[in-house]
Amino acid sequence: MLKVGLTGGIGAGKSEVSRLLAGYGAVIVDADRIAREVVEPGTPGLRAVVEAFGESVLTPEGTLDRPGLGSIVFADPAKLAVLNAIVHPLVGARSAELEAAAGRDAIVVHDVPLLAENGLAPLYDLVVVVDAAPATQLARLTGPRGMAEAEARARMAAQATREQRLAVATLVIDNDGPLEALAPRVREVWEELTARAGAAGG
Repeated sequence: MLKVGLTGGIGAGKSEVSRLLAGYGAVIVDADRIAREVVEPGTPGLRAVVEAFGESVLTPEGTLDRPGLGSIVFADPAKLAVLNAIVHPLVGARSAELEAAAGRDAIVVHDVPLLAENGLAPLYDLVVVVDAAPATQLARLTGPRGMAEAEARARMAAQATREQRLAVATLVIDNDGPLEALAPRVREVWEELTARAGAAGG
């Protein structure tokens, strides 16, 4: 098994890279998706979040009000740390279960937005960073995603810097350009991953 950490700043295009790698046969362990699962109604995770932040973070239907919670934690590093301390251990445990089920010969790509922030690079055989300039990230967030500029800047500021991400990279996927330029680079990275997996298996 080859364990790959995939990360990138918000708006860098990591989700598209993850989708392309899945198309080649990678087993994707998506930390964001798991983070949503572990705070679904009825879970210990959601109970812990409500205990920490109050009933105001719930919708009338009893689900987590993600935008509401996001506006609280992304404006306050201490509150973000509280949330991370609840969610990250739950995500880690579930990720380990999914990895174990993938099979010995799998290339398992852990899609982890906060890989650099949480010092997780040593957990993986190699780290792939999807890189884009901050101006490109901001344009994508305020354009296609329709995010307010102040919110986009706050979310970017809550993440590692571009330099911190690149410092932990084994392979870098430059996604500063148009989408059609991304696919050939992802194919190159997949060929590199399969070669490394083969070498490790041999």
